[in-house]
Amino acid sequence: MPDEIHRYDKSTLESAQDVLSGRSRKSFFLRLLPFLGPAFIASVAYMDPGNFAANLQGGAQFGYTLLWVVVASDLVGVVIQTLSAKLGIATGRNLAELCRDTFPRPVVVSLWVLMELVAMATDLAEFIGAAVGFNLLLGIPLWMAGLLTAAATIIILGLERFGFRPLEAVITAFVGVISVCYLIETVLDRPDWGNVLLHAVKPELAGPESILLAAGILGATVMPHAIFLHSALTQGRISVRDPAQLRRLYRYEHIDVLIAMGMAGLINAAMLIMAASTFHRAGMTSVGTLAEAHHTLEPLLGPAASLIFALSLLASGLSSASVGTMAGQIIMQGFLHRQISPWIRRLVTMVPSLIVLFAGWEPTRVLVISQVALSFGLPFAILPLAYFTSRASLMGELVNRRITTLATWAVTAMIITLNLYLLYATFLGGRL
Repeated sequence: MPDEIHRYDKSTLESAQDVLSGRSRKSFFLRLLPFLGPAFIASVAYMDPGNFAANLQGGAQFGYTLLWVVVASDLVGVVIQTLSAKLGIATGRNLAELCRDTFPRPVVVSLWVLMELVAMATDLAEFIGAAVGFNLLLGIPLWMAGLLTAAATIIILGLERFGFRPLEAVITAFVGVISVCYLIETVLDRPDWGNVLLHAVKPELAGPESILLAAGILGATVMPHAIFLHSALTQGRISVRDPAQLRRLYRYEHIDVLIAMGMAGLINAAMLIMAASTFHRAGMTSVGTLAEAHHTLEPLLGPAASLIFALSLLASGLSSASVGTMAGQIIMQGFLHRQISPWIRRLVTMVPSLIVLFAGWEPTRVLVISQVALSFGLPFAILPLAYFTSRASLMGELVNRRITTLATWAVTAMIITLNLYLLYATFLGGRL
């Protein structure tokens, strides 16, 4: 794995050790600060342009009906990302490395190929989303916006040379931009808060198309590459051996997950609420592309709304594209013990995206198709994670409790079932 992933400044590491040893007398927030970051990086995958497309279509077509799916998906994400973080803390290895050390060689190579394909599908959505953001903000052609996206993501990745903390700060700042944008959007569209609260907790579907979109929302939220990435971000970040300190470290990282995933859940909910409160309320249920949403928001809510939408899409695309490249590095290093320069990986993975943009294909349709591709890889990330975190010989003090294991398998079964339906509806029902 790239050394930069674990390179933190001395003061951060000293602060963390003081907290874990019980020597720190700082306030709770200051004690928590050294442990924040990994979950925010992983959570970017939960609010990438694929989420924009899925939540936009869900809100426009069905109003607030599918809001509970967003809430449930985020809760699933909390469980999965907590287990991923715990795996890295307890074992000092990431999920890809454990797969390589445990499974037969043919299985390892097959998993690596599958995860690389999933990473490319994810990168396609993220890169195109950022390009659409530049296109909407600057009014430049999509192919030119794609070249600008490539340059911007390379610059962001260049921050790794200064250690990982600056990159964490930039990615977290992007998350902050998305949060502020959707806070403003939610205020502008003035939703029906009674219906919002009702549908956030009331499971309800409205026919086969709503089931398909529910599966799409889940597929756009729980991303395979984020599972591999999070275990790598925590595996050697802060090394402790004492069981009490290990449990304390896990509690702080769990709080990191809760905060980051809570923000991601609120942002996803705000996306669907915005679409429901503007397009569905106005009877515009056919709004299905990012460009249509951008141009339609201005007459409905004013020019500020469309500008904020484009800005949030750009921040989402740039941050998630950078994180996707990091995840790709970790997947290759973990499965094969090989590593290529992030610049080479970035150049290789952006080629399909540039081809799509130069060919003039509809970006939102490509985003939706990429989410279908993710459904192939998701079970192959969650099943090994559930297996490893339930092994006492591997996890020691942090092995899953029985109820955690049962919950993980239940979540896995639910995800597999919904994704199988998504694939069936897509390829046999002709609904994509």
